[in-house]
Amino acid sequence: MAFGAFWLDFERAGTIGSLVWGEFGPVLSDAVAFPVDPPANPPETPPRKSTRANAITCYPRTRSMPTRAPGRDILSVMDYAPDVDHLLRRAFALKRDRRRGRRLRSLRDRTLALVFEKPSTRTRTSFEVGVRDLGGAPMYLSSHDLQLGRGETIADTARVLSRYVDGIVYRAFHHADEVELAKWASVPVINALDDLEHPCQVAADLLTMYERWKGKFSGRRLAYIGDGNNVLNSLLLGAAAVGLDITAASPNGYGPNAGIVRHAETLARAHHSSITLTDSIEEAVRGADAVYTDVWVSMGEEAETAARTAAFQGYQVNDALLARARPDAFVLHDLPAHRGLEITDEVMDGPRAAVWDQAENRLHAQKALLEWALLAPKASRGRGTSR
Repeated sequence: MAFGAFWLDFERAGTIGSLVWGEFGPVLSDAVAFPVDPPANPPETPPRKSTRANAITCYPRTRSMPTRAPGRDILSVMDYAPDVDHLLRRAFALKRDRRRGRRLRSLRDRTLALVFEKPSTRTRTSFEVGVRDLGGAPMYLSSHDLQLGRGETIADTARVLSRYVDGIVYRAFHHADEVELAKWASVPVINALDDLEHPCQVAADLLTMYERWKGKFSGRRLAYIGDGNNVLNSLLLGAAAVGLDITAASPNGYGPNAGIVRHAETLARAHHSSITLTDSIEEAVRGADAVYTDVWVSMGEEAETAARTAAFQGYQVNDALLARARPDAFVLHDLPAHRGLEITDEVMDGPRAAVWDQAENRLHAQKALLEWALLAPKASRGRGTSR
C-alpha cells in the first residue's frame, strides 16, 4: 500500500473531509459541513517547535505561523529515507496511472513556489508538470524575479512566501541557504538541488533501478564513476536506505562529503548493505549491476574546469569499461551529459543506457515526494523532519 494507510484533514469548499491513502493513492471521504475560520494574525518571531534535528543539517525546526497542513521538509535523502519503500511504490503507481490517462488531483487548490537560483531543464520542467498533474499551480521564481537577488534576507523571503503559497521548491547554490529558508518558512520546503545534496534526483534514480530490478535491491550493486558531488552524496544515502551495495570511484581529493559518508555507513549497516570508496574505476565496475556517472565540473565550479578535467582523465564510462560490469548492467546519468568526457556517445545512445527512463522518472518520483511533503499526516510527526 503506497505510503501506508493514514488519514488527513482535508479542506474543501468550506467543508472538511478525510483523505485516506489506498493502493492507488489518496481518496476523499464524504465531507461534513464545518466552518473554516481564517487563522489569527501570528507573531513575526517564530515560537519554539519540534526540537528533533535533521540528521544532516542539524538545526531545530521553527515556524512563524500556522499552516494548512502539518507538512514535512525534504532537505536531504535522510528526510524521506524511513518511507523510501512506500515512496517508490507510490511513484510507480503514479507513473502507471499517468500512462493510463488517470490523474489524481491530490494537490488541488495548492500553489507551489519554485525558487531557482540555478538554471534547469529536468528539475524545473518535471516540477511544473508534476504540480499541474496533481491539480496544483506552480509558480516559477528565479533569483532575478525576487528581492532575494537584491539583498532581502532569506528569512524575510521565507516568511513572506509562506503567506502566499503552500510549499516552496528551492534550487540553491548553498545548502546553508536551503536550511535557512526551511527554518523560517511555515510551509514545506523541498530541496531541488544544492551544493551538498540532490534528494529529488536520487528518488528518480532509485525508481529507475526499482523498475529494472522489479523492486529488489538486495544483492545488487551500483558502481559510481566520477566526482564526489551532491549527487553522489545523496546516492550514498539513498542506496543505504534501500539496502543497495554501492562502490564509488573518484580521484584522490574529489571524494564525497565525509559527514555524509558517516551517515550513509550507519544507514547501510542497518539495512545490511555496503559502501566502498576507491580511486579505481576497474574495481568499482567489476561485476556491477548498474553504472552511474556524472559531470566532472558542476555548476558553480567553472573556475576549476582545467584542474578537474586533468584530474578526471580516465574516469570515463565507455564500452571498454562497461565490459567489466555484468552483461545485463545498465548505465545511469543524471544529465546534462558532457559527451566525450565522462561518458561516450556510444554508451549514451546504446542499448544499455537507462538515462531517458531515469530523466522521465524525475516527474513521477517528485510527484510522490510532493504528496509526501505536503499531505503529511498528523500521526507521522517526528518521522523525517515533520513541520
